[in-house]
Amino acid sequence: MSKTTRIAMIVLAAIFVIMAAVIVGLLVFMRNQPMQVRGVQPMVEIQAQEPDSSLWGQNFPNQWSTLLLTEINDVKTNYGGSQPFSRIEWDPRLVTLFAGYPFSEDYNEERGHRMSLVDVRETMRISEKTPATCYSCKSSNNPSLWAEMGMARYDAMSFAEMTPRITEPIGCANCHEAGTMRLIVTNPALDEALKAQGKDWREFSRQEMRTVVCANCHVEYYFKGDGKYLTFPWANGTRIEEIEVYYEDVGFTDWKHKESEAPMLKMQHPEYETYTAGSTHYNAGVACADCHMPYTRDGAVKFSTHDTHSPLFSPSNACGTCHTDVDYVTGRVKIIQDTVAETMFLTEDAIITAIDAIKAAAADPKVDAEKLEEARKLHRAAQMRWDFISAENSMGFHNPEEALRILAASTDLARQAQIMAIDAMP
Repeated sequence: MSKTTRIAMIVLAAIFVIMAAVIVGLLVFMRNQPMQVRGVQPMVEIQAQEPDSSLWGQNFPNQWSTLLLTEINDVKTNYGGSQPFSRIEWDPRLVTLFAGYPFSEDYNEERGHRMSLVDVRETMRISEKTPATCYSCKSSNNPSLWAEMGMARYDAMSFAEMTPRITEPIGCANCHEAGTMRLIVTNPALDEALKAQGKDWREFSRQEMRTVVCANCHVEYYFKGDGKYLTFPWANGTRIEEIEVYYEDVGFTDWKHKESEAPMLKMQHPEYETYTAGSTHYNAGVACADCHMPYTRDGAVKFSTHDTHSPLFSPSNACGTCHTDVDYVTGRVKIIQDTVAETMFLTEDAIITAIDAIKAAAADPKVDAEKLEEARKLHRAAQMRWDFISAENSMGFHNPEEALRILAASTDLARQAQIMAIDAMP
């Protein structure tokens, strides 16, 4: 090997060493840099779990200005909306169906997110016995309070005791992580329910999270034990039959029906469970936010509106992204909701007939007690299915096939209860 060749190889090796050193130094420098959290420099720094959404609004004015609209978007749709009308006046059968329970006296349609505290504090269902758990889905104060005191201690307090600490309605901290603005699960009950199914929300995609964050609140739940611990009955799954098995296994009852004396279950607002039960839109990858918080524009800025409401308020934005004929789509919505509503009212009639039959049987001193008790169990099963659809805020549109399937099962069980009660009489 010539002297020139040796020199060339030494120079080449030196160049490789220098380049490797530069690359290592660059990687170390990049690793030590603070993570970039957003493309635009924030106006203010938001503390973790900050409950005041107006502070977040300084960095995200479009989202904040549209969130404020939920204070005034009190418009009624055919079967819901954001206007606080009395559901009891709209459907007087609810008085009989919820006899002996506060929902027979006061049951109003809820309003937008910014009205959450006003609505929960004004309802006549609140009393001195109401636990603080009833604030769980009503305030952006909750994530920081849960972090501070734990959910068990929070839920063990009374509604009145917790009230001074609840100052903000639903807001940014209920769904977002400060700084990164990623969508997160903030309700410990949801985190526990997902874990019970072997799921970790931190592994979900962003599109999946645009549905999962709604499950922080829009779900069926109950207050567990003397501490009124917020619990989602999902250990067996999220279908109505799986939820029923859960409640039967733990022996839970919300109240005893005043007329049939059946041990009853009150369903809450299972939008998440209904929508994710194989609905057409869910299977197509559509998220809750795609329809209820559709993307819109302010000049060149594209953002998800936070004026969360029924897609029927603005179908061109909510439906028009995917459907070219918006009039046809809204027409289909009406057909679906009218069909589900008609079926639901027939189911109510069947349940009330069963209640009357059970009441008559119970008044007979020679009644077959075993058959009467079976009729009451059938009443419980029928009504929880009807209520699963009645309390779900879409009049079946989130999953028409599942809604009609559940209502059909409810009607069948109600007729079985009626026949069993008649058969119990000599």
